[in-house]
Amino acid sequence: MNIYTIGFTKKTAQDFFEKLQSADAKYLLDTRLNNNSQLAGFTKKGNIEYFIEKLTDMEYHELPILAPFSEILKQYRSDGDWQAYEDKYNRMLVEREVAQTIDPSLFADGAVLLCSEPTAERCHRRLAAEFLRNEIFKESSIVHL
Repeated sequence: MNIYTIGFTKKTAQDFFEKLQSADAKYLLDTRLNNNSQLAGFTKKGNIEYFIEKLTDMEYHELPILAPFSEILKQYRSDGDWQAYEDKYNRMLVEREVAQTIDPSLFADGAVLLCSEPTAERCHRRLAAEFLRNEIFKESSIVHL
């Protein structure tokens, strides 16, 4: 099983949806804290559902349990301390009891975790994927689109 991740920033709609089409996944799982911002463009809530339905074989679901607390994100944007952000985000996943409460059926046929960052290096989607692999889906691989 693969856990895919994708960010939309610095991607054209064509590039974004072609990458999704190449993934062997049934679900696009939106892990963003704020998915209704004008900055989200073609991935803004209200648009993304339509495009996913028309351009892919995926189903769109919001998964706010994987979105960071706004305080964690604000602190990181203020001080740029990635290690502190990573530690707080991982603690948050434990506090939210993600391993016990997330619906595993959303991953059984492949899933793509969506956020905004252009790369996974310093993005909560990578941390979420690693947490899910380590805590629940131990035989899975992570693929960043």
